[in-house]
Amino acid sequence: MNRLSLGFVAAIAVTGCGPKEFGSLCDQVPAPAACMTACDPAPGAPATCPSGYHCAPDGFCDTQCTPNSAECGEGYVCTDDGRCVDDGSPGSNGPDASCPAVVFTPMPKTPSIMLVLDRSGSMDGSDIAPNRYDAMVEALVGTSGVVTQLQNKAYFGSALYGCSEPSGGVFQFDVIPRALNNAGAIRNVIEPFDPFGNTPTPEAINAAVQNFQANPPPADSPPAIVLATDGLPNACPGGASEGASVNAARAAYAAGIPVYVLAINQTSSHFQDLANAGQGWVNGQPDVPYYPVSNASQLQSAFQTIINGVISCDLSLTASIDEGQAMNGTLTINGVQQQYGSDWILVGGNTIRVQGSACTTLKTTQNPNVQATFPCGSIIF
Repeated sequence: MNRLSLGFVAAIAVTGCGPKEFGSLCDQVPAPAACMTACDPAPGAPATCPSGYHCAPDGFCDTQCTPNSAECGEGYVCTDDGRCVDDGSPGSNGPDASCPAVVFTPMPKTPSIMLVLDRSGSMDGSDIAPNRYDAMVEALVGTSGVVTQLQNKAYFGSALYGCSEPSGGVFQFDVIPRALNNAGAIRNVIEPFDPFGNTPTPEAINAAVQNFQANPPPADSPPAIVLATDGLPNACPGGASEGASVNAARAAYAAGIPVYVLAINQTSSHFQDLANAGQGWVNGQPDVPYYPVSNASQLQSAFQTIINGVISCDLSLTASIDEGQAMNGTLTINGVQQQYGSDWILVGGNTIRVQGSACTTLKTTQNPNVQATFPCGSIIF
């Protein structure tokens, strides 16, 4: 039985690189009994296979060699979990004498984030100094604002939503198109505005979805809506629309665009319902997080938490890696080698997922230097 997951054929040029093939001792007849032991092949899952075996991608224990034997051939060593790997000696084969290690520059997945911002009359409230609206602007595009700090890591756009007149009028949705390094353009539009009018939230969510559909994000850029509001929804010129807001958030999620909710000085359960609908909540599951805030510090922290959560620590590779050999690769961030299994794992063969403090470093460094190296024999062709 061939236990290797073939994945897709990667288009990458490596001169003279032919992956070294190691057979499986589970291919013999009869196979060792341990080869029928089920296991969890997910990266980071507990090791449950017997000594001398590892978990193969098909979910069963496998082995290529007897630990500490010479079965793998010159330049290789058999590990305690039955894998043939380069022994690191001078002139060793690596995966193959003609197959050098391959160095990748992994590419981050850059999200597309639409900030949907309430500019209704109640945003002029001074319970958050200097007022709710100005505190929101500062938290987003001030000197230490989240968009200012992270504008090169996401395609940010914004939309002020409200009504054309203080007493009603027609729905308005003033959009700044999404782009990298967009803090200045967003600030120039939202900073001078004076709040007035109603809070037509369902129309705003629907308009944000339509904007994504009319102007799709770049390839591999996951979309998201970040909604900041201080009031229960009411339409232009008036009328309750809480149910319509929840339905709009649910439709956004169904369209592949999650909605994250920041509620300014609001305690209504409506905002929890809105957040649940915007992130695919199902009856019986715990409520998803939403972010009620009542002061400027909380407002800043909530935006940071939401947007840092949306910004991914997944890095795309230009080839597919045999997940059973991922631990033989190395990842460095700003010249510091990261530990496989704790700092990073391989997901789906061609995505490096950076975790924990390494993820924090990746997000908070303006232009991180990231490099991944894998033995050529671990690359699937």
